[in-house]
Amino acid sequence: MPSVARIPERARASGPAPDLTTEKVKPFYPDYILDEVIAWYAVMAALVILASLFPAGLEAKADPLITPEHIKPEWYFLGVYELLKLVPRDIGIIAPIALVLVIVILPLLDQNREVRPRRRPIAIACAVVLLLGLGVLTIMGGR
Repeated sequence: MPSVARIPERARASGPAPDLTTEKVKPFYPDYILDEVIAWYAVMAALVILASLFPAGLEAKADPLITPEHIKPEWYFLGVYELLKLVPRDIGIIAPIALVLVIVILPLLDQNREVRPRRRPIAIACAVVLLLGLGVLTIMGGR
C-alpha cells in the first residue's frame, strides 16, 4: 500500500482554505500613494526639526572678488585650469572650445577608409600628443 501524507486533525477541523480572490484589495491610488506622502512628510518634518535644533555653522562672508588659495577645480578640469595659468586668458578660453569642436567634427570630415592604426600614423601621433599634453597639464594643475 503506498504511503499517503496524513493531514493533521487541526487542519481538517479548521475548514477549507479561504478564497483569496474574493478578498477586497486596497487600491494603489489613492491609498498607497497617500501612505507614501504621509511617510515623506514625516521624514521631512524630522529633517526640518533636526536642522533647526542643530544648525550648520557658517564660515566667513564670501567675497566674489577674491579667490581663496586652497580652491582647486575637480580633477577633470585641472588640465584647463593649468592651461589658463600658462597662456593668455583669451587663448586659454578659446583653445579648449576649439579643440572640442575639432574632436567632434574631425570624424565627419575624415575621408580615409583605412581603420587599422598601423596605417594611420598621423592620426595616432596627434591623439598621443593630445593625451600626453592633457595628462601633463592635469598633473601640473594637481600640484
